[in-house]
Amino acid sequence: MAAASRTALIFGGFAALVAAAFYPIYFRPLLQPDEYKKEQLINRAGIIQENIQPPGLKVWSDPFGRK
Repeated sequence: MAAASRTALIFGGFAALVAAAFYPIYFRPLLQPDEYKKEQLINRAGIIQENIQPPGLKVWSDPFGRK
């Protein structure tokens, strides 16, 4: 029984580590989109999209916009 609980603890710890790594990458931007919209406005200030966009591709759009 001790081996089974140790194995469950190892896999549970691995799952918790993966979840902790995904939180700031995926879930936090979904939960707080206004903060990331402001950051992108600052990062993209002064960039003219048509000058850097390759021909024939769609111009950037809001990644937080919902369809």
